[in-house]
Amino acid sequence: MAEKQPRRTFAIISHPDAGKTTLTEKLLLFGGAIQVAGAVKSNKIKKHATSDFMEIERQRGISVATSVMAFEYKNVLINLLDTPGHQDFAEDTYRTLTAVDSAVVVIDVAKGVETQTEKLVEVCRMRSTPMMVFINKLDREGKDAFDLLDEVEKKLNLHVTPLSWPIGMGSRFQGVYNLFEKKLNLFKPHQKQGEDETIVIEDLESSELEKHIGESAANTLREELHTVTSVYPTFAMKDYLDGKICPVFFGSAVNNFGVKELLDCFVQISPEPLGRDTEERHINPGEKKFTGFVFKIHANIDPKHRDRIAFVRVVSGTFERGKPYRLVRQDKDLRFSNPYSFMAAKKEVVDEAFPGDIVGLYDSGNFKIGDAITEGESLHFKGIPSFSPEQFRYILNTNPLKTKQLNKGIEQLMDEGVAQLFTKEDSGRKIIGTVGALQFDVIQYRLEHEYGASCTYEPISLHKACWIDSKDPTALTEFMQRRKKDLAQDKDGKLVYLAESPWTLRTVMESHPKIEFRYKSEE
Repeated sequence: MAEKQPRRTFAIISHPDAGKTTLTEKLLLFGGAIQVAGAVKSNKIKKHATSDFMEIERQRGISVATSVMAFEYKNVLINLLDTPGHQDFAEDTYRTLTAVDSAVVVIDVAKGVETQTEKLVEVCRMRSTPMMVFINKLDREGKDAFDLLDEVEKKLNLHVTPLSWPIGMGSRFQGVYNLFEKKLNLFKPHQKQGEDETIVIEDLESSELEKHIGESAANTLREELHTVTSVYPTFAMKDYLDGKICPVFFGSAVNNFGVKELLDCFVQISPEPLGRDTEERHINPGEKKFTGFVFKIHANIDPKHRDRIAFVRVVSGTFERGKPYRLVRQDKDLRFSNPYSFMAAKKEVVDEAFPGDIVGLYDSGNFKIGDAITEGESLHFKGIPSFSPEQFRYILNTNPLKTKQLNKGIEQLMDEGVAQLFTKEDSGRKIIGTVGALQFDVIQYRLEHEYGASCTYEPISLHKACWIDSKDPTALTEFMQRRKKDLAQDKDGKLVYLAESPWTLRTVMESHPKIEFRYKSEE
């Protein structure tokens, strides 16, 4: 491992509109990966956010798909995954979190901790993923810094330790004091932050402080920092890596302020690529043989070429271009002549990839989310979630001449994991199930713009989809005969019971004790 460049793989997570994609743009700017940062809400600015590469994302000003970007900073190769914040796309985000080693949580200073942030942090905490918090939009009026930290501790159940501290906020915002590097960073709105606005002040009692921020602000800062150092735990690397404490930074991503401090600290403290658990054993990143898993599939990254890309996280060994690897689920060997690394939608062919890297592999329909790829060993990676849909609609083809395109589009979008398809046993009608309602719009939009097919939806009153099985074949046959009108098959041909209401589901489960009901499909 020694001759390889150090790597860090992390995701940025937050509630919608907390400034996650803007922060991503600014990090890429520091890494030299882009020359001009784009805006997500681009009414006036012509350049869009690099990570929002799908047309629908640009129109709505939200991220609907995880995008992967690699850039270099201070000789560290950083793989950054920008995830959708909107709850309707939580499934994509949850899966992405299986592929990263740490996370940065973005919180809006005015809104504080919001519901989607709570859910995402819960997923990270279950995996003991180390997290850093970036409190954003300090150039606007918001909640008191101490109140915010209390909220983070209570709602997110995280033990925080501030590594920077704000001086005022909104119109009184003067900058931050960086506790990690003992430096004062002065804020100049709408200017690119440079080295010259950073003043080293080791001793906070020195009169230097008054010179730069005035007497009143200097006294307030000293008092607040005294409280910070006495109330919050001192930063310790091991506690952070074990997920026990969470460093906090303050800044304003849109003004490019506080971002460099976050990044400088991140490359010093964040974990190197970590191993992963499989059903068979734990895989160590230092192992010689290549292993990796598919955590995301995306169709039509380049709409001109109708390509499907499987995103693979390299867990151990070296992935080499053109070498045959075993796709464990199908027990067959595949060669990849054009593996890619990503800069959002821009792709570059790579000859080799190392633990922590994300590679994109062209997929002609072989891959499923969660698939293991190895040098021959039979492994099954654990903890890649799939969810039971909560919203259901019939999908109707509005252009019979484009039936082929519609079927192909639905099949490919379902493979991406954006939704699930159920075909009714009695009528053959197709039902789409999603975790959130916004996904229906995205599917409709993408079918039209990427496949040339048009569809509409018809409402259907359903509560849950349950995958069913039984060790007693007679009981299963009887159940299938009695409940035929409520049965469907998923895209893999597995049997699913569609329950109309919680009451129906309870009654059916009581009437058929020999049938197993599961809320998610299992391979």
